[in-house]
Amino acid sequence: MSAQATDATPRAGGLRHKLPGSLAWHIGSLLVLAVILYPVIWVIGGSFKKSEDIVGSLDLFPGDPIISNYTSLADGIADISISTFFYNSLFLAVGSVIGILASCSLTAYAFARIRFAGRNLLFTLMIGTLLLPYHVLLIPQYVLFRNMEMINTYTPLLLGKYLATEAFFVFLMVQFMRNMPKELDEAARLDGCGHVRIYWSIMLPLCRPALITSAIFTFINSWNDFMGPLIYLNEPDKYTVSLGLKMFVDQDAVANYGGMIAMSLVALLPVLAFFLAFQRYLIDGMATSGLKG
Repeated sequence: MSAQATDATPRAGGLRHKLPGSLAWHIGSLLVLAVILYPVIWVIGGSFKKSEDIVGSLDLFPGDPIISNYTSLADGIADISISTFFYNSLFLAVGSVIGILASCSLTAYAFARIRFAGRNLLFTLMIGTLLLPYHVLLIPQYVLFRNMEMINTYTPLLLGKYLATEAFFVFLMVQFMRNMPKELDEAARLDGCGHVRIYWSIMLPLCRPALITSAIFTFINSWNDFMGPLIYLNEPDKYTVSLGLKMFVDQDAVANYGGMIAMSLVALLPVLAFFLAFQRYLIDGMATSGLKG
């Protein structure tokens, strides 16, 4: 009994020493969580407030909540239906996803599985484009598309996606394809397959996690893009959701903050649904991208 009591004493002392540190860690984590969630809670509460009660108010939730901010969305903005903005954003987002997956996967296959002169140099130059700030290319691109009479169309926003200009996604897929065993290519060639068949029937199915990861990021980036549509689109009926939100503040010099916040929450639903639908593929892509074949 004395030996058991002696053994239990150090354990109890160890628990007493660990308890303050564990308690401090949990309190700190809760504080960080509160700071991160505060803007989200504020936006949710603000969507049920009147516009004049939003600015300068310290209350997270109103004492007398209203739902007119949501019901007024059915009336549209400046005689334009809210569904028009969502359709335009969905068109650009889906078009961007298709372009990125098609062009970047094909380019990645060439860099990862085909040996040709200057491959390493071209790959290095492509990676180097990641160092170029977006604003450096903004004016030359605008002048180019203006001379091609493509302003106020969706072409400037989609064309680059179909030309593999997104070096990050090409790099992601190249790293994934390089981890695939070379024996797959050799076995396919013995069966008479060329590069097109190997790319379509072998590489794409095996690279599904990388493709889904690229699709998720592309969809979110395109849906949330504000600068691109602001530069190239002039007519309100071609605006995306991000530009539609701006119209809540600009129309008639009256700021409808309640409607803007309500629409911003509604605009999050497609992105959230897309992410939840493919999140397990995103996790698989991150988990397997570092494995060696």
